[in-house]
Amino acid sequence: MKIQNNLKFGLLVAGSLLVYHPVSAQQKKPGINLDLMDKSVRPNDDFFKFVNGTWLKNTEIPADKTRWGSFDELRQNTDKDVLNILKEAINNPKYQSNTDQGKAINMYKAAMDTVARNKQGIAPIQPYLAKINAVKNIKDLQKLMMEEEAVGGGVGFFGFGIGADEKDSNRNVVSLGPGSLGLPDRDYYVSEDKDSKEKREKYVLHVAKMLQFLGEKPEQAKADADKILALEIEMSKPRLDRVERRDSKKQYNPTSIADLKKMVPIIDWNSYIKGIGIAKLDTVIVSQPRYMAALQTIFTENKVDDWKAYMRWMLLRGASSQLTTAIETANWEFYGKTLTGALKQRPRQEKALQVVNGTVGEALGKLYVEKMFPAEAKTKAYNMIRNIIRAYENRINNLTWMSEATKIKAKEKLNKLTIKIGYPDKWEDYSALVVKSPADGGSYFENLRNVSKWQWKKDLDKLGKPVDKTEWGMSPQTVNAYYNPSYNEIVFPAAILQPPFYDYKADEAVNYGGIGAVIGHEISHGFDDEGASYNADGNLVDWWTADDMAKFTALGGALADQYSALEPLPGIHVDGKFTLGENIGDLGGINAAYDGLQLYLKENGNPGLIDGYTPEQRLFISWATIWRGKIRDEALKNQVKTDPHSPAQYRGYVPLLNLDTFVKAFDIKEGDGMYVAPEKRVRIW
Repeated sequence: MKIQNNLKFGLLVAGSLLVYHPVSAQQKKPGINLDLMDKSVRPNDDFFKFVNGTWLKNTEIPADKTRWGSFDELRQNTDKDVLNILKEAINNPKYQSNTDQGKAINMYKAAMDTVARNKQGIAPIQPYLAKINAVKNIKDLQKLMMEEEAVGGGVGFFGFGIGADEKDSNRNVVSLGPGSLGLPDRDYYVSEDKDSKEKREKYVLHVAKMLQFLGEKPEQAKADADKILALEIEMSKPRLDRVERRDSKKQYNPTSIADLKKMVPIIDWNSYIKGIGIAKLDTVIVSQPRYMAALQTIFTENKVDDWKAYMRWMLLRGASSQLTTAIETANWEFYGKTLTGALKQRPRQEKALQVVNGTVGEALGKLYVEKMFPAEAKTKAYNMIRNIIRAYENRINNLTWMSEATKIKAKEKLNKLTIKIGYPDKWEDYSALVVKSPADGGSYFENLRNVSKWQWKKDLDKLGKPVDKTEWGMSPQTVNAYYNPSYNEIVFPAAILQPPFYDYKADEAVNYGGIGAVIGHEISHGFDDEGASYNADGNLVDWWTADDMAKFTALGGALADQYSALEPLPGIHVDGKFTLGENIGDLGGINAAYDGLQLYLKENGNPGLIDGYTPEQRLFISWATIWRGKIRDEALKNQVKTDPHSPAQYRGYVPLLNLDTFVKAFDIKEGDGMYVAPEKRVRIW
């Protein structure tokens, strides 16, 4: 998934934080928990059920969650640790409000103070509502948008960002992209499938309900909600679809300010750019020119009341979790319950912690790594990463479909990878950020507003300076990992270097099937259908021969077809083209992990059978273990539309169908459920 600075999540999107389920407490020793397997199932017929059958049978998704699995369990345990650390810090007098840790504490307290929020009602957003209601024409609209963007806010239609240039990754540039929508993806607006149509109808009812919190009467609120949907549909049609958005080249459109004026002449771009704090700008990267051209039509139609209704909704939607608990709950009923199937809201402290992690996460991360991440863990992880890279280089050397010329450049990219483990060498500086506690008059809404202002100022300061590639895109307490193509880096926060992904007490086969495959997955993102467009220095330039790229594209197409045939719910199919990057990552990751294990065993000796399984079998069992999971139907429908990752159950076994090593490890024969004919097995990296 692409966000600021081309950050690409390599494992899972954040998802819900889920409560710990007692079934996993049965683990008595490091490694694989045999009690969670279903040995009545032959691994040759249904490998995922063989590995996870008892877990699947005995596990229920908690009422306040939409999914549950290994990632969620580790996230929950990590959050318990972080909350304990945060609560200890609250009672430590050295963390005053002017310290970074003090700001994390203040943000947490403000998020937890529902008494103050209920007392304030919608007062925090009243000044902004007044500005919206005062808009009478396009000049007023431009002035309002300019003022809001200049303080890191934004009320829709379009937005500016600052980050690494796709074709010169050491240079910061300004980009311009589409504005906000209330539904998660374009498909919800333009698709005529049953689910999309139902969700649009329910969305209108939800918007009408929410607008009544602003004082609108039911009839007016419903009329405004209809206008909002109609406008958002018009804003959706010209956008790139979910597959097109994965093509960085389509989103890299350097445009002179003179040409931008021709594209959307109704906006006074010179005034706008100066008004948001950019003193001089000759060229902007327009991510979606077709959308910007369509805005000219939308603005020319001069439907001022529609604009205002949309902006009021964007403001309320964005602030809903910061206002009264009644507003927060009403918004959750659509976004949590209707869209993703949750039955209850998460506990308040979990939501507050998520806000802290997303705003001043590194301030809390300092405390986390001091308590939870010993220096030797970083060294061990680094050694495993180097071994996986070595295995990956061997795999590149042995590719039969790639020419020597492209292999040389692929290995150059591989060996130029930057490796980040655990936590940053240079921590984020929050000294210019103001976060007040409720006792000092701080409000949740204003604190988050201050974060937006601080972030925009920080981004503006990057202009004219080289890109700082020491920055991290995740806090240390995040259970995830990522590859950033512009930085050509793989990043593993401290929190993922724990069981079931990594356990220093377990045998190496289990670790290679867990964190080893995660490492291989992130490396593979540098060579997936999107990452392969970037060279060793993180620049969006062609480095493949035309023949090799044609072969690579054909192999990707075969893998996409394999996944598109999957039907997790009746009539709901996985989009193989949309999920292709993550599927290549999984396939390359488990392959590299297998080869890395072989290197380890060759150098350190083969321990033989453990629990009755060979090291190779234990590696594949470990892989399927980390992908065990359950998900609610509504959440699954939403995932297929919006998430570039395939559903977890498929990630646990589909890549293995393509591996000769897996077939050999479990003696899979023609006629077995897990058998795929050799000529149909997809072999990429």
